[in-house]
Amino acid sequence: MGSHVISQAWFALGITCLLAVSPAAAGGRRQILTEETVFDVAAFGAKPDGVTDNSMEFIRAWKAACTCPGKAKVLIPAGNFASGEVVFAGPCTSPAPIIFEIKGNLTAAPDLSMYSNFAWIMFQHVDNLVITGGGTLDGNGKKVWQFADGTTPLPASLILETMGNSKLENLKFVDSMGFHIKTTSCHDIVITNLTITAPDDSPNTDGFHVSRSTNVKVTDCLIGTGDDCVSIGEGNTNVTVARVACGPGHGISIGSLGKRPDEKNLRGVTISNCSLTGTTNGARIKTCHDSPNLIASAIVFEDIVMTDVKNPIIIDQNYHSTPNSKESTVKLVDVHFRKIRGSTISEVGVWLNCSMANPCEGVELADIDLVPSGFLGPVGFACTNAMATMAGIFNPLGPRQCIA
Repeated sequence: MGSHVISQAWFALGITCLLAVSPAAAGGRRQILTEETVFDVAAFGAKPDGVTDNSMEFIRAWKAACTCPGKAKVLIPAGNFASGEVVFAGPCTSPAPIIFEIKGNLTAAPDLSMYSNFAWIMFQHVDNLVITGGGTLDGNGKKVWQFADGTTPLPASLILETMGNSKLENLKFVDSMGFHIKTTSCHDIVITNLTITAPDDSPNTDGFHVSRSTNVKVTDCLIGTGDDCVSIGEGNTNVTVARVACGPGHGISIGSLGKRPDEKNLRGVTISNCSLTGTTNGARIKTCHDSPNLIASAIVFEDIVMTDVKNPIIIDQNYHSTPNSKESTVKLVDVHFRKIRGSTISEVGVWLNCSMANPCEGVELADIDLVPSGFLGPVGFACTNAMATMAGIFNPLGPRQCIA
């Protein structure tokens, strides 16, 4: 089947959605065909001049697609479209899936007063959405990073909130003001084939962050930023990260866990077949002092290649501690580092710095092979308050066992 495009003329007549039907074979009933109505934002008045704020035009196109009785697609065509904060809200009544296709370049307005939700673009309460198109989302962060104060977050480029059965794919993210992509309170989300880039000195520009979500997959992405390439926060269940190339940045991290009193347990994270180049950290778990009682369990880092990484394997349960703060009470259980190899610029390539108040339990280090880069070596191993065992190759220099 083909597709219908909402043209300027149709929009002027108030026609916002076409529903294709045909007689059924029996009873003269009518059945919906699989044609698709395309809601081109240009038909709603959006201007690709790189200056005009197209926020309301985007929202009008979205609302028409969201309520269309037939299949619908929102199209941002070739061109440079600017906007401030945009919230694409549901729930929608259009048949699944709704397509949101970005072919052009989107540029964020650099006026921070325009962003009340700490987000440039937010999708909220929407199920069965596919965001795709090959276009670029430019967060314009270079114009606002000077205002980063470490307490008030700068706007994320894209937030997916309270969504399910949706996919984000085949897009480029550049120079977000804050985090590039955040997923929170979602289920069954696929993130794939993205390129995310920002300078290595850009503040808090995490590539992808997920919290309080279930069944999230991040695959086949190229990420280089000024902070974590991928960060996995509290309250998650069954998160998979695979085939991600990271660098520059702070590595692939679980945490920080325990920053806030209402945080929830984390269970089931698998990070595999990834590469990290020139990053500050590699496979990292970090928890904070003065934390609530949490459990983080069933965590696997596997088949990971490090190139000139400062801290290839690190558990840090004293993250952002102060002299008077209490030890972290986040319990780390059933943690596995397997088949991790490559080079490090640090004399301590494996550092398990666990909490005295709640020592790590069931930490496995199997087939770890790290060689020195830029120094004579050997690569060392440090362990505090951890019940850890080693198996197979273990090529930092150090004991074959660590007991809290």
